[in-house]
Amino acid sequence: MNLLGLLVAVPLGFMVAALLLRGSGRWLILAAAPVMAGLALWLALLPPGTTLLVGNWDLPLGILLRADGVARLMVLAGALVIGAIGLHALVDPPGGNDGGAATAETFWPLLYLMWAGANAGFLTTDLFNLYVTLEMVSLAAVALAAMGSLAAALRYFMIAMLGSLAYLLGVALLVANYNTVDVTLLAQVARLDLATVMALGLMTAGLLIKAALFPMHGWLPPAHAAAPAPASALLSAIAVKLGFVILLRLWFEAFPAITGSAALHVLGGLGAAAVIYGSIQAMRQDRLKPLVAYSTVAQVGYLFLAFPLVAGAVEPSSAWAGMTLHGVAHMLAKAAMFLAAGLMLKAAAGDRIADLGGLAQAMPLTVTAFGLAAVSLMGLPPSGGFTAKFLLLSAAIEQGAFLYAGVLVVGGLLAAVYLFRALSACFAPLAGAGPDTASRGPVTGGVKAVAPLALAGLAIVMGFAGTALVDVSAIEVPWATPTVIQPEVAP
Repeated sequence: MNLLGLLVAVPLGFMVAALLLRGSGRWLILAAAPVMAGLALWLALLPPGTTLLVGNWDLPLGILLRADGVARLMVLAGALVIGAIGLHALVDPPGGNDGGAATAETFWPLLYLMWAGANAGFLTTDLFNLYVTLEMVSLAAVALAAMGSLAAALRYFMIAMLGSLAYLLGVALLVANYNTVDVTLLAQVARLDLATVMALGLMTAGLLIKAALFPMHGWLPPAHAAAPAPASALLSAIAVKLGFVILLRLWFEAFPAITGSAALHVLGGLGAAAVIYGSIQAMRQDRLKPLVAYSTVAQVGYLFLAFPLVAGAVEPSSAWAGMTLHGVAHMLAKAAMFLAAGLMLKAAAGDRIADLGGLAQAMPLTVTAFGLAAVSLMGLPPSGGFTAKFLLLSAAIEQGAFLYAGVLVVGGLLAAVYLFRALSACFAPLAGAGPDTASRGPVTGGVKAVAPLALAGLAIVMGFAGTALVDVSAIEVPWATPTVIQPEVAP
């Protein structure tokens, strides 16, 4: 089978195996993590033009899987993040160390379902099949959120259903108007008419809900804050990225000729507002996980702030690379931060930031992982977050978009305020306990800290591979000459 098909089929196979093996299914991650990482690395190294027409049916009947730069980076980052989260959950299961049903029979199949849906969503160019991938990821995300709070999960379910219905209605309008929903074909035949504008508006609204862009972010903080740490890491790193990637396909590939600058600036304005609003809300939190959750609201804003910068540039490669690399850096850093926060809260005297005193001495590896992730989210050198935001800032200044440039700078400063607040609490002495941490309860760390430390380290190392990652992001960019679609050409 073609490599692109394997990236979807293999995690689905692991999902079925996890369902059949029940309690023993958790051990499958020991095979799944290296296999999927190897496949994702192979994908990243393939030559440009790698595609797969599923079933060898020509378009528009066939389903095209395409390995452009965005897909390569997102699939590779997803493999590293989900693999690390799975290995972490193996030693620190969200259902408890007894390996109960909540972990063995629920968490693992959902992890593989989200993995398959995310890979399919990153690779495919068919808008209806993108709807299917959205539902796969949303189903897994709602169930993962329910492991922490049923109320938050139900709220997420209702909002996600609204987004799905809006997206599906838009797809139906496109089918009636063009008899195709493939992105590459729509780019050739799209015209500015009422049906197309309505379809694009409905699909954009639905996807903004999925991506949790302000002001459609209301489901995210309660769902992410209440879920167990591995589930929160999956939700923040993976679930919100699929909506963003599909919006890239819509606005820059399917309908670039009819998306005006005013509409792009609306998305950019919402992104800028998300950066400020999410940062201010994070500063107001007195509990650690809601702080990290609102940080996601702010960081998602940078992805959409980049939309008008990409469209307005004479040479958009810099802004495109900054936007793509920010998505990857956020996946790595935020997954690391949620995993580290989960360990820190288990060792702390409570769930408030003021209860984190003494953790720097009690569990230095975990606090180091949290700190390294914070460096990337703040955009400090030499991290991947710095590279991404530097590229976006350069593009904004070159275009004279000083409002967006100001938001990039202010957002980094606000991130420093709320993240340093959490870090400084870890270095404070434990209130009323003296130098020892006996009153804290059992300190967790050791091998459990390996996954968040590795992910945070990768977010930092990204900064040293900036040129190579920029080159990968430029593979088959939308404004380049489109490649001729041929049936199965990958090895």
